Amino acid sequence: MVILNRIYTRTGDDGTTALGSGERRPKYDLRIAAYGTVDETNAAIGVARLHVRELPELDAMMGLIQNDLFDLGADLAVPERDGKAERLRVVSSQVERLERDIDALNARLAPLTSFVLPGGTPGAAHLHVARTICRRAERMIVELAARADEPVSEAAIRYMNRLSDFLFVAGRAANHNGAGDVLWVPGQNR
Repeated sequence: MVILNRIYTRTGDDGTTALGSGERRPKYDLRIAAYGTVDETNAAIGVARLHVRELPELDAMMGLIQNDLFDLGADLAVPERDGKAERLRVVSSQVERLERDIDALNARLAPLTSFVLPGGTPGAAHLHVARTICRRAERMIVELAARADEPVSEAAIRYMNRLSDFLFVAGRAANHNGAGDVLWVPGQNR
């Protein structure tokens, strides 16, 4: 259980922050930026949920995702060292649940004939914003994983990749199951 009695500690006033292991890193460190952007994704999903309350199944899926993103942040905040899995890690079953949710939502959608522009309903627009933030977080996590001294679990990378797919399909679901999608028309404004 997490207990937060004091919100400010002043320990970050020197431009550093602590990982879950206690190790201090500069606030601009890629690992810090990666899990900060996961947190940003989570916040964007929270805003999107305000606009899809009339879709309780989708809202419930997103509630689970928000919890998963805290798990992912915890995973990234404590790099696995020497094969030790001393902290919370994202696991394959979380990725598999996302895949099932994507398949369930996508089964109701008409096939796409063009790329989808971000927009339509407010919920869909916010889901597209969350998707683009998620893609940025994914790029940072992949860059972090490419560093020999910065371990990142394969499940964490897979989760973020799948989450952006979920957010795309969820955006279409929030657009009246695709009927309200705004489609790209190549060269329309020439």
